[in-house]
Amino acid sequence: MKKPVFYLVLVVITLTFSCCKRSDISEFKVAFYNVENLFDTINDPGVNDGSFTPQSALNWNTYKYGHKLEGIAKVLTALGDGELPVMVGLAEVENERVLNDLVRQPALKKGGYRYIHYESLDERGIDVALLYRSDYFEPLYSRAYPVRFPFDTSDRTRDLLYVKGVAATGDTLHIMIDHWPSRYGGKEKSAPKRNFTASLVRDVVDSVFKTNSRSNIIIMGDLNDNPTDESVTKILKAMKPGNLTKYDELYNLALPEYEQGKGTLYWKSWDLFDQIIVSGNILSGNMRLKLDPEKEQILKEDWMLYQKDDGVKVPSRTAGRKAYYGGYSDHLPVYINFVVGNSDSKSK
Repeated sequence: MKKPVFYLVLVVITLTFSCCKRSDISEFKVAFYNVENLFDTINDPGVNDGSFTPQSALNWNTYKYGHKLEGIAKVLTALGDGELPVMVGLAEVENERVLNDLVRQPALKKGGYRYIHYESLDERGIDVALLYRSDYFEPLYSRAYPVRFPFDTSDRTRDLLYVKGVAATGDTLHIMIDHWPSRYGGKEKSAPKRNFTASLVRDVVDSVFKTNSRSNIIIMGDLNDNPTDESVTKILKAMKPGNLTKYDELYNLALPEYEQGKGTLYWKSWDLFDQIIVSGNILSGNMRLKLDPEKEQILKEDWMLYQKDDGVKVPSRTAGRKAYYGGYSDHLPVYINFVVGNSDSKSK
């Protein structure tokens, strides 16, 4: 049985708990960041982490690991623009140890972050996780959804993470953190695995909507597909935000950015694999949390980039297979920002 690295699973908590009530709340920022192979330096049995040890070609040592943690903390601090994000979905974290080390970074201590993480069977040894500030958000329930391909039973990939909780405003949120299968071997050849994963996410979404069609759902992750690809548009059924909004539909806040040529990672051209998708009720104004603006934003600062020979500035990655570069990540983070308003809605 999988065991979560947090202690509030399946615990019933009233919505009036004092630990998540703040009278001074004015904004509520939600972010996602693929941190590119956040591994510690320890070679753990049964984990494919040999490339990130002092004996590897990368000479992955305490200094490089510490530099990586400091860099991620710097990025998360910049996301907050003076106030740290309330929730951060993470992809490509190795284990509980690296999450502990990350939240203890001096730049993040004031956030008082806790985290939710499950160990998966991913063949690369990487998982997803959720960081959250316990004075703004209280988890009520969480679980990991394993991804097992019936057409390729030998492939082991990371789980999907689902968390239900309540914000300090009283709004109930359903959060999903995803990292869909990569395009290794080619986009077309690998597409069935992303399509299958999208169908699993859609199943979870449908089960939440079945309970309450006005549920507040936030899906964030590295989908390894763009907002216009089949897995996102036809299987997950995430559409472009518009004037007509239905409570029980999904809207991709990354799509307008992608149509403008923006992206979060670069390989010959910009791709926008890192996306935040929300349910219609979130855009309808029925919560106390109001999206401002109603779109995904990309953090792209010069100090996070390096300039290629052709003059294009791209995310400064940490390492290749055999070379250490010292950057932050090969992905840029994305975020949405809520402001606090008034509403009589009690969406669950």
